[in-house]
Amino acid sequence: MARTAAVVGGGIGGLTAAIALHRAGWRVAGFERAAALPATGTALGIWPAALRALERIGVDARSVGRPQPSGALLRPDGRPLAEIDMDALTARVGEPVRLINRPTLLRLLFAALPAGTVRLDRPVTDLGALRAEYDLVVGADGVHSAVRAAAFGPRYRARPVGSVAWRGSVPLRLPSGAEVWGSGTKFGYTPQQDGRTNFYAVTRAPAGWRPADDLAELTRLFGSWAEPVPTIVAGIDPAGLLRHEIVDLRPPLPSYVAGSVVLLGDAAHAMTPDLGQGGCQAIVDAVTLADCLGTGDDIAAGLAGYERLRRRRTQRIVRMSRLAGRLGQVRRLVWLRNAALRLAIRSGPPAAG
Repeated sequence: MARTAAVVGGGIGGLTAAIALHRAGWRVAGFERAAALPATGTALGIWPAALRALERIGVDARSVGRPQPSGALLRPDGRPLAEIDMDALTARVGEPVRLINRPTLLRLLFAALPAGTVRLDRPVTDLGALRAEYDLVVGADGVHSAVRAAAFGPRYRARPVGSVAWRGSVPLRLPSGAEVWGSGTKFGYTPQQDGRTNFYAVTRAPAGWRPADDLAELTRLFGSWAEPVPTIVAGIDPAGLLRHEIVDLRPPLPSYVAGSVVLLGDAAHAMTPDLGQGGCQAIVDAVTLADCLGTGDDIAAGLAGYERLRRRRTQRIVRMSRLAGRLGQVRRLVWLRNAALRLAIRSGPPAAG
C-alpha cells in the first residue's frame, strides 16, 4: 500500500514536492491557504541545478522562460561598478539561468499534478491531525511557517534584517538589466519577454517601518538617480506594487526533521533575496526529499538522508545571502564596499544547488 504525505503550502517548493512524491509512488494531498494561484508576479532567476531537478520530475521549466541577459552593477550616477557577464556564467555552470514569471511557474507545476491533489483555500490549523492521518507531513508553507512553529516552537522564526523591499513590473522595454548600488539603497531592473521590466528597490529601515506613501518614498529615494531608474519609478502602478520587510530565519534550525514532519524551502531556511536563491533551493529541496524517501519503505532513514544533504548546504547559502544584503545596506566607506563587490563578481557565483 502506498505511503501517504500531506504537503502544507502550494508555492514553488510545495508543488514541486507534491509532484516529486507523487511520481515516487506516494499518495499526496496538498493544502494551500490561498483561494487561487497568483495571477501577477515578478520574474525569478531559475538556476541550472533547479532546472535539472524539475526536469527529473517531468517538468520542463526551460520552455516557459528565457535566458537571463547580461547586465551591470552601477553607481547611482550611472557609472559602472562591474559587469555581470551571463555568457561567462553560462560557460561556468553549463546552461543559462532562466527568467520565469512566478505565476507562470506555479501554473506549470500545478498542471503537472493530478486534478484535486492540491486543495486551495485550505489553511492548516492542526498539525497533530495531519500527523495522525498521514505517514509524512511536509512543511512548505513559507517564511512564517505554521508547521515550523508547531514542530520547533517560537524560537525559530523569521526576523527582520533591517531593510524593506518593493518589487513589481512596469510597461517598459529595456535592452538589458542592471543593479544600482547607492548608500544604504539598491535598485535593480531586468527586462521581460513581454515588453515589461521587472524592478526591485531596497532601503535600510527599522523593523516595522511603513512609509506613508510608497510611490512618494520611491521617488524620494531613487528619483534623482541616472536613467532608466526615474522612468521606471514614474511608470509604477500602485495596484501592482508589492512591499515587504526583508527577513531571514534566525537562529538556524537544528534540524529540518521532527518525527514524521519535514521542512523545506522558506519554512526550513528563509533567506534574504540578495542571491536570488530562495525558489531554486526550494525546488532542489523538494526533489532531493523525494529521492531520499523513495517509496517510503524506511521513512526515518530517508528523512535522515535529506537532512544530511540539504541542511548545512542551505544554511550556508542563508549566511551568504545575509552578508550580501548587508553590503547593500552600507552607508559609510561605500568605496570600500564597491571594491569588495567588484572582487566578488570576478570570483564567480556561489554554488546554487
